[in-house]
Amino acid sequence: MSGRNPRATRRTVILGAALVLLPARGRGQTQLTLKEAKARGWVGEKPDGFLGLVDANAPEAVKRLVEEVNAKRLARYRDIAQRRGVPVEAVAVVAGETFIAKTPPGQFVMDDKGNWYRKPADE
Repeated sequence: MSGRNPRATRRTVILGAALVLLPARGRGQTQLTLKEAKARGWVGEKPDGFLGLVDANAPEAVKRLVEEVNAKRLARYRDIAQRRGVPVEAVAVVAGETFIAKTPPGQFVMDDKGNWYRKPADE
């Protein structure tokens, strides 16, 4: 473990385990919400209308959440595109702009060059 801080690694493992054990909202299961994942800096909004992992070392529950949300978004984008007769990509980009605009300051968003940054208060 050269170069790693054992204390920090242990905290990461404990935090990851705690997230998996968070109580679900009203269903009696464990579940991590998108709001919580964004607030912890693991997930951010991308200009293409999809979520992205800001931290590749995020817990597996976060990675699954991103996949689930992105699948739901894609289905919604396809539905809108079909009804309006426009490309799915066009719908996704408009959605991306909207999601980024609505992202609270301090949470992560991706710029057009693929770089993550924390959204400033004045944006």
